Amino acid sequence: MSALITAKQIAHEIDIVWLEDPSGLDYVRQVLDRLPRRTGVPAFHRDGRMVGYALLGPGARSSPASGTYRRRVFWLAPHDRDRVPDGAYVSGAPSEAVDPRTLEPRVPGYKTERSEGGPPSEAMRELGITLPKG
Repeated sequence: MSALITAKQIAHEIDIVWLEDPSGLDYVRQVLDRLPRRTGVPAFHRDGRMVGYALLGPGARSSPASGTYRRRVFWLAPHDRDRVPDGAYVSGAPSEAVDPRTLEPRVPGYKTERSEGGPPSEAMRELGITLPKG
């Protein structure tokens, strides 16, 4: 689901807080988590580390059923490229990954050549598909 985050789902974001400098990261994973508060550091229960999160404005409404808010959390797994550059993501990136340089409040972000690990594949070139340089 996180790879399909839409601007409508994050329309109440007012800021993104980075726990690490994202300029040195080729990509971050983004997910929409159900959290009990609009602001503050969210609890993190994944294998990996949280590198950032979104803050919601006062206009954000909680779910009537759960009382939680949907907020973006940005994270990296232990086997991601930043820690294992010659690992599984030496090229390509997880489906939920986006280039952190493309992220802003209320902007879902997208993949770039940089987040995908380098120049486009032969198949992409043959199909005329290009990604931004990032």
